[in-house]
Amino acid sequence: MQILTQLVFSGIALGMIYAVIAFGYQLTFATSDTLNFGQGDALMLGALVGLSLVGFGLNYWLMIPLVCLFGALQGAVVERIGVRPAIKMKSEFGWIMSTIALGIIFKNVAENVWGRDDLKFPSPLPESPIRLLGANVLPMELLVIGGALAMMLSVEFFNRRSIYGKAVVATFNDRDAAKLMGINTGLVITFSYALSSMTAAFAGVLIAPLTLTGATMGAVLGLKAFAVAIIGGLTSGMGIIVGGVILGVVETTTGFYLSTGYKDVPGLVLLLIVLAVKPAGLFGKTAIKKV
Repeated sequence: MQILTQLVFSGIALGMIYAVIAFGYQLTFATSDTLNFGQGDALMLGALVGLSLVGFGLNYWLMIPLVCLFGALQGAVVERIGVRPAIKMKSEFGWIMSTIALGIIFKNVAENVWGRDDLKFPSPLPESPIRLLGANVLPMELLVIGGALAMMLSVEFFNRRSIYGKAVVATFNDRDAAKLMGINTGLVITFSYALSSMTAAFAGVLIAPLTLTGATMGAVLGLKAFAVAIIGGLTSGMGIIVGGVILGVVETTTGFYLSTGYKDVPGLVLLLIVLAVKPAGLFGKTAIKKV
């Protein structure tokens, strides 16, 4: 039971990282019906930029706002270069290839700047575990859970309470009606991509002290986060969190009780089942459009 509790805590921490990245998918899908398939690379860049800032002597906590700003700028660039032209041309698949291509470019740039070797990110908290509910839990795992929840709640609060956030919600509800009401929907879409990459960069500096940091770290995380978004539902914030926790716990328990070689299998099987039974996701809603 002690080992299981420890695996559950580790799984929740991993699942919350998936949820933060998947939350970024939800932000862009809500405003433009597009997804940034370079989301994992935004996480990777955030972690590496954060590592460089810490290496220059900047405090970990002071580094986080700068990494978030960098992530927001990177997301805005992706939207302006890769997504906006495709939307203007009404290309259904142009944004897919553009975001994938930009992700590959970012990965190659990272390999040339930081090298191909994985690097150790210094932890801002003690690395000795603490006892919690009978299990040994790393303080950084608790920070990951709390930080991920805080980021998602902050963005949700911003969307619900601020005038700019309400413009995002209005664009989500009906883009054409929002445009007729004077809302600059193009700027809103850029803003949603900036928020999306900002959350991914933040996730990068959260998870980096628990794992190795390198140019390839974002590929698998971005793919699994996309699976979480599909499992939970691209239209449901609660579904994103539940889907992330489910996948994270399933991975850690499978890796321990069966084999690390099989830890990715249950999550993918769950994804296939959800797509077959409820394509909109466990908490997603199917939209009915009249044509």
